[in-house]
Amino acid sequence: MTLDLKDLTATQALAARLAGLLRAGDAVLLEGPLGAGKSEFARAVLRAAAGDPALEVPSPTFTLVQSYDLPAGAAHHFDLYRLDGPAGLDELGWDEALEGIVLVEWPDRLGALAPADALRIALQPGDDEDARVAHLSGWDERLGALAP
Repeated sequence: MTLDLKDLTATQALAARLAGLLRAGDAVLLEGPLGAGKSEFARAVLRAAAGDPALEVPSPTFTLVQSYDLPAGAAHHFDLYRLDGPAGLDELGWDEALEGIVLVEWPDRLGALAPADALRIALQPGDDEDARVAHLSGWDERLGALAP
């Protein structure tokens, strides 16, 4: 499924629809180049899932993972940009995190540890500064619920 997100409001609306579908054991893999909006999208998902638009959601660029207690369960936001591969994931609590909800930026660093049943969202910059194009795959039974 491909969605044209014409502005930040459209991106936040997609994030809110996704947040409403999340449950323990879900993995969302966020792909795209630097500046594509992966962190902003993850932030919007976490705020919507928490029901708190002011929730502090720092980028995990340097900490590599940030964890949250959400009504749907524990959620873990990973930014794997600084990893060369899956070797460091044990130290980050990857196996335990998979029991909750995981949002992963730079999922290519997961290698064979990438969950096969994950929702993949590839973000690309659009024509305007706040516009994005989102390519979604996976979650066959729930994918349709992400359409506007």
